Amino acid sequence: MDSLPFDMPRFEPGAVWLVGAGPGDPGLLSLLGLHALRQADVVVYDALVSEAVLELAPPGCERIYAGKRGGRPSPSQPDISKRLVELAREGLRVCRLKGGDPCMFGRGGEEALALAEANVPFRMVPGITAAVGGLAYAGIPMTHRDANTAVSFITGHTAGGAVPEKLDWEALARGAQVLVFYMALKHLEQISERLLAAGREADTPVAIVSKATTPEQRVLVTTLGRCAAEARAAAIEPPAIVVVGEVVRLRASLDWLGASEGSAPPGEPHEPG
Repeated sequence: MDSLPFDMPRFEPGAVWLVGAGPGDPGLLSLLGLHALRQADVVVYDALVSEAVLELAPPGCERIYAGKRGGRPSPSQPDISKRLVELAREGLRVCRLKGGDPCMFGRGGEEALALAEANVPFRMVPGITAAVGGLAYAGIPMTHRDANTAVSFITGHTAGGAVPEKLDWEALARGAQVLVFYMALKHLEQISERLLAAGREADTPVAIVSKATTPEQRVLVTTLGRCAAEARAAAIEPPAIVVVGEVVRLRASLDWLGASEGSAPPGEPHEPG
């Protein structure tokens, strides 16, 4: 790494750094995250880490895939945590690379607890979470003084894969003006039905940002009443962030990425009325 006007912390052998890789664009990786990657002996990475980020690891650095994707065979969370402990006890510098931010629906807290219980030294390196990066690359400000004074982050499914039943949907619908759902594409119809039943208007603007900040990014602008059907019709693919609220309307003026490419991203049939 080029010389910096400050010192980076030492990545000690036998330690695990839980590093947020950001949502995809390698330019969104933090300096501390890049430092960890370049010092690592082994990288344990998840399914949402882009190849462009992985290529920043040094030659000879071992890569271990530990991705978890719905409906596909994948290692269990206890097995992943156990492997991190084992690698650290071998005296390796372990970079646990996670998409977005490790602790924003990324199970970073679970892995950190396992390391703490095993007396393995660790460090948390925050990353740009998919909601922050994805909305910015879609030209949608997460907050705007004329649109909202609060924003809520919600997971689209529980650990078992179902729609969260313990959520107070009425309070959620009445609360923050902007709602951002992670991992919600599979259950989008049920989620939209719950919000409509709880009082949100059918014409509330909705945007779905698929594969955010990557070259394959697509943005679908729709409404709460039509979002599930239009997502299916447009064949929107995960991973995707779903944002509900008036800030979506600002994309019509703030789509800087589409403007820089000379055209709007595909999969955008209309702006909400």
